[in-house]
Amino acid sequence: MKYISTRGQSPAKTFTEILLGGLAPDGGLYLPEQYPQVSRAELDAWRDLSYADLAFAVLSKFATDIPADDLKAILDKTYTAEVYSNGRADSDFSQITPLRKLDNNVYLLELSNGPTLAFKDMAMQLLGNLFEYALDKQHQELNILGATSGDTGSAAEYAMRGKRGIRVFMLSPNGKMSAFQRAQMYSLQDPNIYNIAINGMFDDAQDMVKAVSNDHAYKAAHKIGTVNSINWGRVSAQIVYYFKGYFAATKSNDEEVAFSVPSGNFGNICAGHIARMMGLPIGQLILATNENDVLDEFFRTGIYRPRGTAHTYETSSPSMDISKASNFERFVYDLVGRDGAKVREFWKKVDAGAAPDEAAFDIKHTDYWNALPKFGFASGKSTHLDRLKTIRELWEEYGVMVDTHTADGLKVGLEQRRPGLPLICLETALPAKFAETIREALGRESERPESMVGIEDLPQRVEVMDADVATLKAFISANV
Repeated sequence: MKYISTRGQSPAKTFTEILLGGLAPDGGLYLPEQYPQVSRAELDAWRDLSYADLAFAVLSKFATDIPADDLKAILDKTYTAEVYSNGRADSDFSQITPLRKLDNNVYLLELSNGPTLAFKDMAMQLLGNLFEYALDKQHQELNILGATSGDTGSAAEYAMRGKRGIRVFMLSPNGKMSAFQRAQMYSLQDPNIYNIAINGMFDDAQDMVKAVSNDHAYKAAHKIGTVNSINWGRVSAQIVYYFKGYFAATKSNDEEVAFSVPSGNFGNICAGHIARMMGLPIGQLILATNENDVLDEFFRTGIYRPRGTAHTYETSSPSMDISKASNFERFVYDLVGRDGAKVREFWKKVDAGAAPDEAAFDIKHTDYWNALPKFGFASGKSTHLDRLKTIRELWEEYGVMVDTHTADGLKVGLEQRRPGLPLICLETALPAKFAETIREALGRESERPESMVGIEDLPQRVEVMDADVATLKAFISANV
């Protein structure tokens, strides 16, 4: 299996060759040359596998240059009940991603029982083990540069802390995350972890990561890699839980389901898109945004219009306070028939616009708009009042407490799903990470695992800086 760039101007590479790098040299994102197909016989054989064995079956199709015994050992080490038992007391941790039924046709796929209580752990724990494996084989070191709007940063840092040959430089928007999210990251005292709070929004931090990644000389000299969802290893790991959730919610591989996915950077739902392209019977992929509804606007109107920092709202589902969705480029590449020149044309418009209305492309009156329905997407948005209402209703009716982002996913999923389709909403985090909004919605505290009690009171270590690439490069250079 070889990987190519969405912009069509980089040589094909193997899984391990792109694992440590992030962006392709031409500025694009890596995707397989073609998506591996899953047969009906394979679906039947995979239905009752454990999570680790299912991950091996799926990822064997993508990481073809890692010896099977090595890959199996890495996955067995990653997906254990011990690692994924940091969440609620009533979960079946042996399942890794338990499916919680709300009624006959609505389910929550629990993805937040990992070390940092967020779905990002599902891929990040694997990425940490893959990085350590690859670096040991190549006798190299790696300086990871990432940006987070909330959960990616803590998941990456917990996965990489103490890893041999790895340092982490994680950017986050100063003061824009919840107190719990900040404490999870900034309280880590491991010497290989560096937290950098940027005076700006997430999009500013993400742009800085991309700018450093596109400085090829600096990137090579300082051995820069990435753990953001632009990293293909992250996306490939997330494909697995779509298969696991589907099998748990159905009795036969003749059935279809709808997945509802809270979406900011498009990485989580991109994994669902790829699972569907591989042959998993997904009838609908429902994309849920918060007030930052750039992606919903595209699926409703055909216009992709990132709005810039000044026009990005601060909301009570802050991990989705994103205007530029990096992984969206992967989907657009498939939408335009894998035409790298067309992707370059679209992103030239996005990157060149001086004002929000200029930084856009429009497919409404093209064949691409006519082709869009075959990919199975629906979309909608949720507001602060919507998520408060959803949190209250779920607690009152089922005694189930959800975080703000999962509430967005449920609200939009229930509105948009096709009649008769089982709805699986991907849970993104435990409610303890957003205690302020839970108190507003329910007038009570959210439960948290014992390991996280009092985390906000721990000493914090963070560097605050302006959104300046030269300053960031100087900081990295001084600490490697």
